[in-house]
Amino acid sequence: MKINANEIRVGMLLEYKDDLWQVLKTQHVKPGKGGAFAQVEMKSVNKNTKLNERFRSSETVEKALIEETNFNYSYEDENNYFFMDPKSFEQIEIKKSIIGDKGKLLSENLEVSVSFYNENPISVELPNQVNCKIESTDVALKGQTVSSSYKPATLDNGLSIQVPPFIEAGDEVVVDTRNLEYIKKI
Repeated sequence: MKINANEIRVGMLLEYKDDLWQVLKTQHVKPGKGGAFAQVEMKSVNKNTKLNERFRSSETVEKALIEETNFNYSYEDENNYFFMDPKSFEQIEIKKSIIGDKGKLLSENLEVSVSFYNENPISVELPNQVNCKIESTDVALKGQTVSSSYKPATLDNGLSIQVPPFIEAGDEVVVDTRNLEYIKKI
C-alpha cells in the first residue's frame, strides 16, 4: 500500500530497497528554501542494520502489509519457541533470535500476538504485563533512601530486574514486558 512520505510514523514497517524496515524516528522538516521533506531513521528487520533516509513530501513509499494473529505459547527447544493457534490448533515455530530476551517471560498458554509478513513471522508481541516470581534478591540496607531505593532481584526465569526494598524472595510481582521493569507486588 503506497503512502505519502509525510504519513510515515514511528513503528511503521516499510518496504524499501528490497528489504523490510521498521521506522525508529521521523522528523518533518520544512526549510526556508526548497521543498519540505521527511527525515526518517529506519532499522532493517532482516539484517539488523540502520538507515537514515530523506523523502520529499511528494514521494510515496510502500507500507508493508502485516497480518497479526493471536497464538498461545506451548513450549521451547534449543533454537525455537512453539506456539499454537487457539482456533485451528495449528502449531508454528519461531526462532529464538526473533523474540530475544523477552522469550524468558513466556509461560505456558500465554496469549501473544504474532506479526506475519509474507507468511513469515517477524515479531512477537507479549501482553504488556506478566506475573513472575522473585527467586532471589539482595538485602535492603536501612537508611539508603538518598540514593535509588531499588535493589537488584532475579526472577524465576533468570531475568534480572530492579525492585523496591520491601520485595522478598518468593514474592509474586507484575513485570512490564516492554521495558522489563517492576510494576507492583501481587
